Amino acid sequence: MEELIYAQNPWWEWSNWEARDRDLRNYSRASVRWVPPWLREISLKPFSLNIVVGPRQVGKTTGAKLLVSELVKTRDPRSIFYFSCDLAADARELRWVLDFYRRFKQANGIESSVIILDEVTGLEDWWRVVKGYVDLNLFERDVLVLMGSASFRLKRFAEAFPGRRGEGRTVEVLPLSFPEYLSVHGVEAKRGEGRALALFERYLETGGYPRSVNGDEEFAEDLVASVEKDAVKAGRDPKLLRMVARELISRAPGATSFNAIAGDLGVSHNTVHDYVRLMEDMFLVGVAYMREGGRVLYRREKKIFFRDPFAARAFATLLGAELSEAALLEWVVQEHAYRRFGEVYFWRDGYEVDVIAGRCRIEVKKGKAHRRYPKGVLVLSKEEIPFFLLELQAGACDAEERGGKGSSAGSNEGARGGAG
Repeated sequence: MEELIYAQNPWWEWSNWEARDRDLRNYSRASVRWVPPWLREISLKPFSLNIVVGPRQVGKTTGAKLLVSELVKTRDPRSIFYFSCDLAADARELRWVLDFYRRFKQANGIESSVIILDEVTGLEDWWRVVKGYVDLNLFERDVLVLMGSASFRLKRFAEAFPGRRGEGRTVEVLPLSFPEYLSVHGVEAKRGEGRALALFERYLETGGYPRSVNGDEEFAEDLVASVEKDAVKAGRDPKLLRMVARELISRAPGATSFNAIAGDLGVSHNTVHDYVRLMEDMFLVGVAYMREGGRVLYRREKKIFFRDPFAARAFATLLGAELSEAALLEWVVQEHAYRRFGEVYFWRDGYEVDVIAGRCRIEVKKGKAHRRYPKGVLVLSKEEIPFFLLELQAGACDAEERGGKGSSAGSNEGARGGAG
């Protein structure tokens, strides 16, 4: 284990360690690369216990290495410790690793350090080990960065550290949004700009994962495999996860119910609910519930959307499911509204409003709308979506309504679909 620790911390011994690091070599070779903005959200002021969570393959490990690359410029390299917990068998080995570094610090006169534990949530009872050290004030001069792939582990255990986080923050890492996608391609888009439209077409193909943005042909299989790996760790059947995912893709963009999917798969609706929740926790899908005025109708049909276009395409291709462009366009708008407001809903009663968030009432159409919608419902064609996403980032729909009063929909129908 000691040899593994030194191998993962080459900056302790080598000044040109970046050239030896596989993650940073791949990063430097990428045709499109960017410094992840989430790195600025991490607190580096002792004591801090930061929690960094996001899907696998989104670039957390590479981001951590880029953080190390910056830190070694201004502090003793031996004060920076990185360990991938995928290499530890259990919490006991994690304790041994932390004790080793504490002895290493003392032997080298290191008073304050940055400790990065990657994929720590893959270890059973990891939080008990960390909490114990924190309670004993053994990290009081340090910064902890705990990284994991699935929020069903990290978000649950983040509450295990009440009053023990210091200056630490919880940081969520997601694939690039469309405005971020434009930015990493060096484009500041304005309405009507042809390149923004062309890049939106590419975004629908590549999504926002670093490897998909750079055209890695093996990434689709790797992404699905990594999701299945997390499913197994969570005690779920990857074959059933595939079956549920296929149903979600095949039924989109229409609303559906857990009972309907369960009936087709021959399982209980509770089982379907459990697997959809698992996919939510792995940042694979989001759920838009039906909303009527101030009421959220949790038991009615739901719109379940894939959160990244490439992830949707990867699962559709590998599962042999037909993915409609209408679904993909609606999902992109739902995801961006969800990121902006932390929740997204829909309404259906004779007509449909695909996205309800903030003051926005949006119907997404692949082409031009062939019917009238109530006042205040914004109907977006494919060509209008990329510019709306930029406006959304800039603050469109920010004002929140209460109880449907003052609805921008301006009609009974619109008010019923309004935010509560």
